[in-house]
Amino acid sequence: MSFDRSVKIAPSILSADFADFGREIQAVEAQGADWIHVDVMDGHFVPNLTFGPPAVKAFRKHVKTVMDVHLMISPVDAYIDAYADAGADVLTAHVEAGPHSHRTLQAIRGAGMKAGIALNPGTPAEAVEHLLDLTDLVCVMTVNPGFGGQKFIDMTAKVRKLREMIGDRPVHIEIDGGVDPTTAPLVVEAGADVLVAGSAVFRGGSVENPAPYGENIRAIKASVAG
Repeated sequence: MSFDRSVKIAPSILSADFADFGREIQAVEAQGADWIHVDVMDGHFVPNLTFGPPAVKAFRKHVKTVMDVHLMISPVDAYIDAYADAGADVLTAHVEAGPHSHRTLQAIRGAGMKAGIALNPGTPAEAVEHLLDLTDLVCVMTVNPGFGGQKFIDMTAKVRKLREMIGDRPVHIEIDGGVDPTTAPLVVEAGADVLVAGSAVFRGGSVENPAPYGENIRAIKASVAG
């Protein structure tokens, strides 16, 4: 996975048909998804429960692009090797998930993955300033994590601050929550380059009728073009 700062759309399969993940992943990639975003929740760090390593390993067989795994769990370190074995390309942990984020990022990279660090809406950009040399991606939550389909929280000032702090480092800024053609231009203009979108991509389509997935992806990309 080489570094490329063009804007990428990472559909969150939390909005896909849970009974048909394999074909959903294939369909959304065929319709133009750049990455596939997998939200892992533990019912403890966030108030919801989703995918463990065996499920993520099953998804991997269908992902031809980049599998971007977002751990909304605490603790993190005990599960890093399991998600590496499951095939994650990028593994993102929350800075709020434990007291040793530096060690967590080292362990993620040591397991052969790109290392991400995520920030909840109430956490300032400065919380990751001393982690940037170990980081490949900073995920800015624009909703409070735990559920799909929430209303976008404006974090453009935080994104600008992060882009300034990152400087010339090869670090992506990812936006997760409430991304659609209205909100995408705000965060891209501020410096983001990876956009996680769930309902905004999967709305109106299905594996039998995947064309709306492509239309939705193109609409988000068109909103940030130029």
